[in-house]
Amino acid sequence: MKKEKIIVIVPSYNEERNIPKVIEGIKNSISKPHIAVIDDGSSDNTPLIAKSFGVEVIKLPFNMGYGVALQTGYKYALENDYDYVIQIDGDGQHDPKHIEDLLRELKKGKVDSVIGSRFLVNENQVPFFRGLVIRLFGFITSLLIGHKITDPCSGYRAMNKKIIKFLVKDLYPEDYPDADLIITLHRAGFCIKEIPVRVHPNIQGKTMHSGLKPLYYIYKMFLSIFLTLFRRDY
Repeated sequence: MKKEKIIVIVPSYNEERNIPKVIEGIKNSISKPHIAVIDDGSSDNTPLIAKSFGVEVIKLPFNMGYGVALQTGYKYALENDYDYVIQIDGDGQHDPKHIEDLLRELKKGKVDSVIGSRFLVNENQVPFFRGLVIRLFGFITSLLIGHKITDPCSGYRAMNKKIIKFLVKDLYPEDYPDADLIITLHRAGFCIKEIPVRVHPNIQGKTMHSGLKPLYYIYKMFLSIFLTLFRRDY
């Protein structure tokens, strides 16, 4: 029988301080993992440090956005015939110990994607406003797909090859593939499930939702969800 191929993709932007522990955490959590760090045009030593750990590094020419970095990883996985893809952020907030949990659930064959939800674990703390926004879009997503989603903004996910083939299409969001993507996948016939994961606090205070970005995020997500409801090109 063909051995199942698994890859862990790590979208990263200026994560030279965090990428070593993320890579080491992945290596300690899964046997002989193939890791691909997708460097989103970092201005620091993120790609050099990642390469020193013996992992694949795909460097984008400039900062193109979180969604582009992820889709680059999906395209790499599809071109190299991987059966399962795990995505975990390079900022160190996601606990790699849950990779096996995500894979175990995915390999049961009942769902196409498994999302790690911080809201299914009591000790995870989220800043008030960010938590409010996540819960709002979780409510909207749950309403539109017919089952509960608590953490539509989670970047900690596992997917099978069938869903990866879909995600390399042009309809994939370039910036924030969150609630809008979950709704799109559901409408395209894919099955999605959440499991509890532990998320470490962001001690550096760095987030892609800082400054005025939360307001743009809310506007963009509402617009994207609205447009998703009218798509017919799945």
